[in-house]
Amino acid sequence: KALSVFVGTVIGVGIFGLPWVAFKSGFFVLLGYFLVLGAVTIIVHLILGEIVSGTKEERRFPGYVRQYLGKRWGTIAFIAMCAGLFGAQLAYLVLGGGFLANILAPYLGGSALTYVLAFFVLGSLLIYRDIKSICLTEFLILIAFFAILAFFVVKSIPHINPANFLHIDLKYIFLPYGVIIFSLWGSAILPEVKEILGKKKKDLRKVIISGILISALVYLVFVVAIMGSGGKATSEDAISGFGLVAGSGIAKVGFLFGLLTCFSSYLTLGLTLKKIFWYDIKMPEKASWAVASFVPVAMFLMGAREFIDIIGFTGALAGGIEGFTLIFLYRSFLRKKKAGQKMSRLYFLLSIFFILGIIAEISHFIKR
Repeated sequence: KALSVFVGTVIGVGIFGLPWVAFKSGFFVLLGYFLVLGAVTIIVHLILGEIVSGTKEERRFPGYVRQYLGKRWGTIAFIAMCAGLFGAQLAYLVLGGGFLANILAPYLGGSALTYVLAFFVLGSLLIYRDIKSICLTEFLILIAFFAILAFFVVKSIPHINPANFLHIDLKYIFLPYGVIIFSLWGSAILPEVKEILGKKKKDLRKVIISGILISALVYLVFVVAIMGSGGKATSEDAISGFGLVAGSGIAKVGFLFGLLTCFSSYLTLGLTLKKIFWYDIKMPEKASWAVASFVPVAMFLMGAREFIDIIGFTGALAGGIEGFTLIFLYRSFLRKKKAGQKMSRLYFLLSIFFILGIIAEISHFIKR
């Protein structure tokens, strides 16, 4: 159960952007990033897992930072976490609205903006009422996901062209970084995973390692199926382009499942954001709901509408700040909880890595 919850959290909307990123930069460029960033995210999650397991108090990431590093660092961690959650909400809004448009627009007409706003209105109303309308467990959603993934792989096999994997474009060499960080990051769920494990919290390391490896493998299989069969038809949302190759009926299945996945996650993150501002910041409930609901749609209306840019920038910036902060959090944790045990200096290389990643993503974002 712990593994299914962790994998179900890690595997998210980022999967739909990976085939297009692979097509633009090159499959083997993406593969190289997965090898490096897969190892980095495992290390980072293991560090946080050790902190979560070694701290009796039940907290979230900003709470751990505040406890071990002080209020200023806690504020930085809080801002990074909110930036990541708002970025993810915006991504769900953009992609979910797009999926809704692909399903209904052929019959009802209307612009893409109409369906994004419809997605927002329904989602924000349910968040206000504190209702999660998709009453499926993470386990059932995960089973459905793997079933549809297997279906897509089978349908893609006759269309896969090996030549599609040989293209490399150095112009987009930094494109995969933020998208993969976004796609492999699941630190927010680790306290819940520890609770699920109960007395078996030593198994948290196994859950983290196997969960990230499974997620990375699933992503790569999806990329091989979608980009390998689609080639130049590969689209930013993955499903539209695949439909051109495998048929509109198959695309509709993908749109429907993508919509359910996005909407369920949109509600979950929306409720999380609402409770953060309500419980942690002590804002009134209605004001907390307004911030959680209207900030992402305001960002959309101000022009943040490119799905790949959103998840790439969010992954690099929010994930980078969290990763950087975590290194210093771990050092303080070891000093206070492990009788002055010193952290290996190699971990500081990770903090430099995250800073360079932020700089590279910002540079790439500006150039585009």
